[in-house]
Amino acid sequence: MSAYYVEMVAINLRDERITTPPVKVLVDTGSELSWLPKPLLLDAGIAVRGKKRFTVANGDVVERDYGYAILSAEGFSTADEVIFAEDSDLLLLGVRTLEGFCVLVDNVDHRLIARQSLAGSFVGIRD
Repeated sequence: MSAYYVEMVAINLRDERITTPPVKVLVDTGSELSWLPKPLLLDAGIAVRGKKRFTVANGDVVERDYGYAILSAEGFSTADEVIFAEDSDLLLLGVRTLEGFCVLVDNVDHRLIARQSLAGSFVGIRD
């Protein structure tokens, strides 16, 4: 598997005309959530809703602010939690956002591929 990057924006949930500029992020299926620069999220009016603790790649435990936004990359979008990354943090497109995009990750051709959404095994079955 090889690392690759895409450009992602965060869109304000209350006013979709307000967005961050495109940010180069690492597509990271090992990260649960997506991480974007804190100053850009705040400038886009994305509010801090709380704090979460994370174990990062080197084993350190960090605490970061999080909020909610519409995240968009390569023509896909979803509403999701987003982490307010500090200057020393990697900028990431995490697996939960990828699942919201309803895509597969093509690590060979470095692209996101649309897939059919899974509804669950009991959808459409009635008593």
